[in-house]
Amino acid sequence: MALLEVKDLSIHFGGLKAVDSFYLKIEKNQLYGLIGPNGAGKTTVFNLLTGVYKPTSGEARLDGKIISGKKTADVNKMGVARTFQNIRLFNNLSVLDNVKTGLHNQTRYSMLTGILKLPGYFKKEAEMDKKAMELLEVFDLHNEAQTLACNLPYGKQRKLEIARALATNPKLLLLDEPAAGMNPNETQELMDTIRFIRDKFDMTILLIEHDMRLVSGICEEITVLNFGQVLASGETSEVLKNPEVVTAYLGE
Repeated sequence: MALLEVKDLSIHFGGLKAVDSFYLKIEKNQLYGLIGPNGAGKTTVFNLLTGVYKPTSGEARLDGKIISGKKTADVNKMGVARTFQNIRLFNNLSVLDNVKTGLHNQTRYSMLTGILKLPGYFKKEAEMDKKAMELLEVFDLHNEAQTLACNLPYGKQRKLEIARALATNPKLLLLDEPAAGMNPNETQELMDTIRFIRDKFDMTILLIEHDMRLVSGICEEITVLNFGQVLASGETSEVLKNPEVVTAYLGE
């Protein structure tokens, strides 16, 4: 069974078919790319997979369980985490606290325990600090643990957002244009980081990206979306040579 299987997924806004009969199959531990021109519907697909939108028709399954149409928090608990095209951090929280927000599914104490600062509160907080610091060390952010997120340079903010997503302990990680705004050196470092995440955490990754060097460098297979419909899918090198794909990106 594929880790993620999407069949005939569609969403219509009035007369606009933003995504129409979308299909996708991703195996466990795969690095998969979703590409297409601006406005093709890529982020809309992510929004359908994470419960931001409810589909008009079709379904998506993670490990055989339906995730489409469920609430965002429930989809996350089932094992899907994401980052955003425009970085969405808690800017006025520390780097450490940003990652700790991702641990909410795993470490809990009652409201009364928190208000009264009972022993259980300090024990759980210490556990969360330890887990968060372990993740920050993976991304070489441990030295900035007490820095406000807004004071990190752009490339490190990207890493922090990925670390926070991983803190939720996902099975599937969705990355929405992770290389946006990065220079070539930062992009190369990001490629190495994504490979490292896949191997260290045994992670399955689906990413949206316009940087074809990144896509061809790390994605084993890709699906091309155009006007909300699948234009081509398969092995990356073959799909990128498809004349219809070239036309969709570069025009006639």
